[in-house]
Amino acid sequence: MEKVRRIIHVDMDAFYASVEQRDNPQYRGKPLAVGHEEARSVVAAASYEARRYGVRSAMPSLRAKKLCPQLIFVPGRMSHYKEVSFQIREIFHEYTDLVEPLALDEAFLDVTDNKKGISMAVDIAKEIKRRIREELHLVASAGVSYNKFLAKVASDYRKPDGLCVIHPDRALPFIARLPVEAFWGVGRVTAQKMHELGIHNGADLQGCSREMLRRHFGKAGDLYYDFARGVDERPVEPVRVRKSVGCEHTLERDITLPSSVVIELYHVATDLVGRIARSGFRGCTLTLKLRFDDFAQKTRSTTVFHELLTLEDILPVAKQLMREAQEESRPIRLIGLSVSNPPAEDSRGRRLPVQLKINWREPS
Repeated sequence: MEKVRRIIHVDMDAFYASVEQRDNPQYRGKPLAVGHEEARSVVAAASYEARRYGVRSAMPSLRAKKLCPQLIFVPGRMSHYKEVSFQIREIFHEYTDLVEPLALDEAFLDVTDNKKGISMAVDIAKEIKRRIREELHLVASAGVSYNKFLAKVASDYRKPDGLCVIHPDRALPFIARLPVEAFWGVGRVTAQKMHELGIHNGADLQGCSREMLRRHFGKAGDLYYDFARGVDERPVEPVRVRKSVGCEHTLERDITLPSSVVIELYHVATDLVGRIARSGFRGCTLTLKLRFDDFAQKTRSTTVFHELLTLEDILPVAKQLMREAQEESRPIRLIGLSVSNPPAEDSRGRRLPVQLKINWREPS
């Protein structure tokens, strides 16, 4: 009989903001945002006191201030957050080496065969939550189930300071009650499309055939079909291979002039070249991201025959993508570039020729 996997997803509650409140007692119990109170800035993280006013991450700072006039802004300390994240992961690794970080503030743990021989995954989750609170004075939520999809859903279910277990016998009724927005990979645009098709929750998804979902959502349709039935075979991967390198610049003021756009594109491409050199990443696909003055977003990407390493490699391709993506007289607020799609290798580690493809895509 195949052993049922035991997966835990741990998600730190309001991580950046909570670290600032922990380190600065004067901020505790007050609405706080990590970021800058400037016209072109956005909120990087918001405390739960600020969230009660509707303040959310990625929200323009000035809008956040209007929602919560007493909101306190503090600059982010990314190097410090990384140090705290490392301390949290040290706790995880006392229970299992199968730890897959998703970001500084969340990770999957496969505790099917754990180092301490604890039989119940929920007991491990409780112990980890307790240790994070006692040793680091921070609060985490945790979800426990038999696969990554359900463990992630469970960790979001009772935030903050939550603990939720989804047992295999109760998974399908639980999924049936979930709104489609709670499914992994369903963003705003996809959720809207699902609503137009009469799909509002997990029960509706369970009633859809695989063929119907493929027809409307492509390969993602297979994912939605499986998730709706509680199926997710993805393993917890302790070593995550870098899949892309990128950067983006929020501009000091919106721009429309073609000459200004080219200048800003040059600066972003130069930044990207530096990041590629520091990371050692190699890729053949360039993606351009634009955010306009109304916060609408557009992406364009293309794959070339050679690795994108230097400014001479990247800038001409970026300009071509910009010509395809830019809309005349529509002010641009943000420009981003990223390189992805590492060249394939044969069994001897030799890089294979790149297959040319062009992929114009809208974000989901």
